[in-house]
Amino acid sequence: MNQTQSHARALAALGHEARLQIFRLLVQAGHTGMTVSQIATHSGLPASTQAHHLKTLVDAGLVTQTRQGREVVSTADFDRMNSVISFLSEACCAGFDADSTTSAA
Repeated sequence: MNQTQSHARALAALGHEARLQIFRLLVQAGHTGMTVSQIATHSGLPASTQAHHLKTLVDAGLVTQTRQGREVVSTADFDRMNSVISFLSEACCAGFDADSTTSAA
C-alpha cells in the first residue's frame, strides 16, 4: 500500500460520524486513552456498534489498543494522525502550474 492509499484509508475511516466522534474523544483523552466503557459513556454508542467502529479505526492505524487487566484501553495514534494532517497540508499554498503533469498524489 502506498502513502496515498494509506492516508485515504485513514480518512475513509474518519468519514463516518460515529468513528469521527470516537476518534475525537480519544484525541481529547490524550496518551492515557479511554476504556470501552468510558467511550460508551461519552459517545452514547451501544457496545457492539462501538466495537465495530473501533476495529475500523484500529485497522486504519488511527487507534491502538492495549489490554490492562480485564479492560482494553484505546488510544489515538498521534504520530499517524499527524502524518495524515501533514500529508494533506504539505503543499498548502505552494501554487499550482496548470500546465504541469505532476499529480497531487
